[in-house]
Amino acid sequence: MNVILVLVGFSLVVALAGLIAFFWSVRTGQYDDPYGSSVRILFDDEKPNEPGTVVPCEKEDPTNQI
Repeated sequence: MNVILVLVGFSLVVALAGLIAFFWSVRTGQYDDPYGSSVRILFDDEKPNEPGTVVPCEKEDPTNQI
C-alpha cells in the first residue's frame, strides 16, 4: 500500500513539473511562429470565382477504368 502512495505522489510531482514547463514555454514565446509570417506572404490567396467565369475541370482519362 505504501508503494501506491509513493507512486501517486511521484506522478503528481511529474505532472506538476510538466504543467509548469508548459506554462513557462508559452510565456517565453516558444510557440510563436516568426518564420511562418515571413513565408506566408510568398503564397497567393485563392481568388473567389467571379460571376460569369467558367472554371475548367479535369478531364477523365478513358483508359483509366476502375
